[in-house]
Amino acid sequence: MAEAVVTFNDLTLGYDSHPAVHHLSGAVRRGSLTAIVGANGSGKSTLMKGIVGILKPISGSCAVVPGAKLAYLPQQSEIDQSFPARVVDLVSLGLWPRRGLLGRHRPEDRQAVAAALDSVGLSGFESRPIDTLSGGQMQRALFARVLVQNADLILLDEPFNAVDTRTVNDLVALIGRWQLEGRTVLVVAHDLDLVRRSFPETLLVARQPVAWGATDSVLSEENLLKARRFHEAWDENAPWCAPSDHGHEGHVHQDHGHDDHGHSHAHDHHGNHSHSHRQVKPAGRQRDVA
Repeated sequence: MAEAVVTFNDLTLGYDSHPAVHHLSGAVRRGSLTAIVGANGSGKSTLMKGIVGILKPISGSCAVVPGAKLAYLPQQSEIDQSFPARVVDLVSLGLWPRRGLLGRHRPEDRQAVAAALDSVGLSGFESRPIDTLSGGQMQRALFARVLVQNADLILLDEPFNAVDTRTVNDLVALIGRWQLEGRTVLVVAHDLDLVRRSFPETLLVARQPVAWGATDSVLSEENLLKARRFHEAWDENAPWCAPSDHGHEGHVHQDHGHDDHGHSHAHDHHGNHSHSHRQVKPAGRQRDVA
């Protein structure tokens, strides 16, 4: 069995003590290519931020294997494209873990940036201001920045939004090459047809894990309906809650051809499901829930 690069142990993440990702357990195997899918607001981007460490758990844990180099590409809407910078400056930011923000770039660094731009089809764009780039060109430049980071674990949050079909196909091909090189890649995506074609594994979330494993099995009509019902039933104003004392329903099996990594709890704050739970109001600081 391949080594786990990321391990979730009953992880709950959220904002102001309201959960956005609820009771996630499982592991991301080294060299795997996984899509994270779900409705808007289902916790996909929150999970990415939890892996990176931007968000700390409300309860449980998220652990990245020690020594793993991580590259994170947030949604393009979170990047200020009006900043006065050239394409080469943007891509070169990927070198800062090795050189520091003020470190001098060596000839091999300039070669790495040029090779990355060539790989994404942006040779000759080095001096272009980033505010003149189209959405697709900007995303290619951001992928080039990921390339120069030479990371073991790559997290991409909605990289295919607002880009043309040719760019999507080129970026998917690049992601496939990363996996062939042994890198571990997690991608938040919305296009289920694209996920079925290009991603061997999928995690389906609806504020909680619904299914995780082989893409064809995860994206079944039954699981998609379950995810939709969970998402529609969620109460945005409810406090975070503890697992039921009366057993567990809604177990998610992470099917990687080995033992189940864990389970999740299907919570419905409107009472539409039989799984009962008690709500726990946070008392000041974050606390674990028994």
